Amino acid sequence: EDLVCFRDIKPAAPHHYLVVPVEHMGNCKTLKPEHVPLVKRMMEVGKAVLQGNNCSDLNDIRMGFHWPPFCSISHLHLHVLAPASQLGFLSRLMYRINSYWFIT
Repeated sequence: EDLVCFRDIKPAAPHHYLVVPVEHMGNCKTLKPEHVPLVKRMMEVGKAVLQGNNCSDLNDIRMGFHWPPFCSISHLHLHVLAPASQLGFLSRLMYRINSYWFIT
């Protein structure tokens, strides 16, 4: 497959995964309209991994990309967090919906 998924090294939620394309891509600033199917597949993989790990409430999840310069890795990766309701104070800031640094 063209995507891989693994646990984040510093989880911000009980379930925190990164979905990454195998082929190198820059950060989310490099995304173009033709990448919409890729991003949709990344989201589908994230949801499938959550369901495979007994996370049944897909209404309590958060997915998104950190906007440069707020990303530490220059390879496209989608953050998949669940349950979003269990994010701590700092994590709620770091993964705030459609903030200047995190786009959902």
